[in-house]
Amino acid sequence: MQYVCDAPPNTWFRFETEGEAALESRAMNHAVEKYFRQAQEQAAKTYVPPKSARYVEQNIGLKAHIRRIMPRFLTLRDSEGRALVTAMLPPAGQDERTFKPIVVGFDNSDPYPEYCDAIATLARHFGLTLDPARCYPYRRT
Repeated sequence: MQYVCDAPPNTWFRFETEGEAALESRAMNHAVEKYFRQAQEQAAKTYVPPKSARYVEQNIGLKAHIRRIMPRFLTLRDSEGRALVTAMLPPAGQDERTFKPIVVGFDNSDPYPEYCDAIATLARHFGLTLDPARCYPYRRT
């Protein structure tokens, strides 16, 4: 996992592998692993290797391409490393108007009542607006 920012007393991290996504899914009892895998596969399909690359060098830029293209998957962790909130944010260069962010708690619960300050910190860090009415997909109207 990659450190993103502090949201005292907790910390936001970006998970970058299917293994990390699987751990997040188990810890939070939701399906983020499935969405991570789908996003990774979609991003990989858009990769075009450089024309000058030798066969064995074709995928040298694949990992960086996937990281640039796919949504950012993040987890809020406490000081003991326990997962508290999971977020899926737009890829770098996109904003929340062209990509719908998702922010959920354990078992797809609403994390905003307990972690609104931490979510606001993450939003400021990325220059986004993470409005609960738009980002929490299970809100009842």
